[in-house]
Amino acid sequence: MGTILIKNGLVFDTEEKTTSVKDVLVENGFIKAIAENITEKADKVINADGLWVTPGFIDLHTHLREPGLTHKETIITGAASAAKGGFTTICAMPNTKPVIHNADVVNYITEKAKDAVSNVLPIGAITIDQTGSELADIKGMKDAGICALSEDGKSVLSAKKLKDAMIIAKELDIPVFSHCEDMSLVDGGCINEGVASKLLGLKGISDDSESTIVARDIVLAESTDSVLHICHISTEQSIQLVKEAQARGVKVTAEACPHHFSLCDEFITTADTNTKMNPPLRSRENMEAVKKGLKEGTISVIATDHAPHTAEEKATDYAKAPFGIVGFETALSLGITSLVKSGVLTPIELIEKMTINPARIIRSAKGNLKSGLAADIVIIDPDEVYTVKCDEFASLSKNSPFDGFELTGRVKHTILNGKLVVENSKLL
Repeated sequence: MGTILIKNGLVFDTEEKTTSVKDVLVENGFIKAIAENITEKADKVINADGLWVTPGFIDLHTHLREPGLTHKETIITGAASAAKGGFTTICAMPNTKPVIHNADVVNYITEKAKDAVSNVLPIGAITIDQTGSELADIKGMKDAGICALSEDGKSVLSAKKLKDAMIIAKELDIPVFSHCEDMSLVDGGCINEGVASKLLGLKGISDDSESTIVARDIVLAESTDSVLHICHISTEQSIQLVKEAQARGVKVTAEACPHHFSLCDEFITTADTNTKMNPPLRSRENMEAVKKGLKEGTISVIATDHAPHTAEEKATDYAKAPFGIVGFETALSLGITSLVKSGVLTPIELIEKMTINPARIIRSAKGNLKSGLAADIVIIDPDEVYTVKCDEFASLSKNSPFDGFELTGRVKHTILNGKLVVENSKLL
């Protein structure tokens, strides 16, 4: 596999919460040494002067669409897009066709992912076919290698079913990832209930459609003493509920998506379906609450909710178009532009939320740079200013509201298990 020597980069130690200028030596897929002025010869030398050297990013919330929906994305193309964005581990949600609800589908994904340029970890569905009626084979999926349980794309409407799943998840030591949405309160809405819904004359989605399920799921997690992770949190009330639960000792964490801390519904001035996502772009007040939650640590993870759809699928009425945007290749840049440059987060705080914090939730040893660990490494130019061009994404789908945005900070190189897979922002 050869050796790689990274010289003079600002190395991020996410465990100690420190940064220092050092060299990193990679050999046979692992980090061999991190020290000043390493003189050992290497097959490849990367000059990282002025650049950040961080652990590979971990995305707890992605949709790779395979099996069954490969016109939108495949495991291979999704992983390639992830690598360009600095993600070396991605967790794949179960709403595929067939649903990831048994060991056979888990094994299919694991086998397909052997050729991917990112580590792919399947997430198992809570119920068979995500219908909410019968629990999936949770133990069988855990034995096959799932990293978490989720019904993402919908909530488990039966509190009894979710509680039963949480009890099993606790026994198996895996977290439950919760998509919090009361469909009776959504009631056909397709956009946030606010300025844009009024402007465009579209049915809105209220904040309480999220927070009512957040409250319920926290109650169930507290009663079962299980680990709950709230997906794509987007409202001030939801964040407050999580904050209060954490103060009580409930094992609950939360993630925010880059679009929810970068944009609000004031951005939506036309019926561009690339602004349609679930949860929707919320009010400015909610966007600021997400930033505050990230700053205070109530929200400990940044995840993309990468949700590819074809241009043809998005080219319809706003109310009919599918929810979701792609997110791998803009996540880091949006974090630096919207959070670091504005002083919401320090660089180390941003990187923690994309590396060691998600790693801890899924019980992974990744997320840090230490001698002896697998060499999943990202090298970042925090000062590069560039214009987003969606047609250059590695993802099969290009559905993003950020096309044409000028952003600061860019992934330059990605190393996966000791192999350079992205160089100078290009896939190898």
